[in-house]
Amino acid sequence: MSRKILVVDDEEGIRGALSQLLEYEGYDVRTASSGPDGIAEYIRWRPHLVFLDVKMAGMDGLEALKKIRDLDPTATVVIISGHATIRTAVEATQLGAYDILEKPLDTDRILVLLRNAVSQVDLQRENARLREAVEPYQIVGRSAPIRALQEKIDKVASTPARVLVTGENGTGKELVARALHRGSPRASKPFVEVNCAAIPGELIESELFGHVKGSFTGAISDRAGKFEQANRGTLFLDEIGDMSLAAQAKVLRVLEDNVLTRIGGSKPVSVDVRVIAATNKNLETEIGAGRFREDLFYRLNVVPVHVPSLRERREDIPLLAEYFVNLLTLREGIIPRTMARDAIQRLSALEWPGNVRELRNTVERLLILSSGSEITAGDVDRLSGQRTLDDTGLASLSGCKTFEEFKDAAERAFLLAKLREFEWNVSETARAVEMPRSNLYKKIERYSLTRETT
Repeated sequence: MSRKILVVDDEEGIRGALSQLLEYEGYDVRTASSGPDGIAEYIRWRPHLVFLDVKMAGMDGLEALKKIRDLDPTATVVIISGHATIRTAVEATQLGAYDILEKPLDTDRILVLLRNAVSQVDLQRENARLREAVEPYQIVGRSAPIRALQEKIDKVASTPARVLVTGENGTGKELVARALHRGSPRASKPFVEVNCAAIPGELIESELFGHVKGSFTGAISDRAGKFEQANRGTLFLDEIGDMSLAAQAKVLRVLEDNVLTRIGGSKPVSVDVRVIAATNKNLETEIGAGRFREDLFYRLNVVPVHVPSLRERREDIPLLAEYFVNLLTLREGIIPRTMARDAIQRLSALEWPGNVRELRNTVERLLILSSGSEITAGDVDRLSGQRTLDDTGLASLSGCKTFEEFKDAAERAFLLAKLREFEWNVSETARAVEMPRSNLYKKIERYSLTRETT
């Protein structure tokens, strides 16, 4: 991958000379002639390294350095100075500059500095990748429900007990299962996951118990199932409420005897597996409806662990948002952005039917699509796909004393939601709601509708 370098200098000769040298060395180069242009280019392009002149008209290099480092604390910036002083060097270092080059620029010095700086960038990214590889499955939060969950995990993890993890979609049931495995004596052995809802019913038994060659069409060789793959480790049966009754009966038999037989085989295979199951369904209701075996439920539900929804732990949303911002900017190379206080408040007020998974996706969308260096409440309104009752005005409907008041409040909420949907493009909104544009302008004035500051 070609390394990207941004040169910010108001002298055309310097920009040209540096560009020629860097491109000859195989770097991808872009230039800017002022601090503001350089910052804008940094946001658009996310270079690996920046050469930044100190003395420029308008915004000087030190101010531009501060703004770039505010945008991206990991930015690698080399300051160029025609007459560097100790004071300039100290200030640049305090602001996070990687190094300082003095004019006239020396080619050999530039090339040495480049090699060292690029090596540091590579090291930073590799460290970030390794951190994610080592700790990719963290349970983030300090709320009372999360502290209680962590305490239960700590108590149960070291035991051989089977665990049934319940909770809504997106709450982090897999994270709980992995935490239980990580804290168990089996931590160095395999953790094998099976999503029972994602595997067709006719294949689930082969997936779990394996098969022998020729046992069915497509069985071209012997294959170990997930139980054997997880031997001496942990098998995580996710969405077990979607497993067929036939497969449930065979799983029950393995749990009772610790022995299985591959499909089409006759030789029993002994397994030593700790089973952790998870579901977003009420299994007792499923038992009553005849869709889940009661005896299997009691085998699995030795220790029940419930994962709270995000709505039950709203105080964790700021911490989760910060965690996802850091994770996504390190792993995906997305430009870092800070979150304004009103944006965090808005995120905390949403309903989150998709829970933590939905919050993560929303943070990623905000990082990619927000236009400024700071994510605002207006960005959340436009990009989250949700609306709070207070935002749309629907919360006020119950307070209406007359039918006319109710109609006005409902119309205001409807038009506000539509204007936000079309990013306050009045023409497109008018066309969508089948209203003359002049009428929509009158409604906007009548209801004092204003676009949020972004």
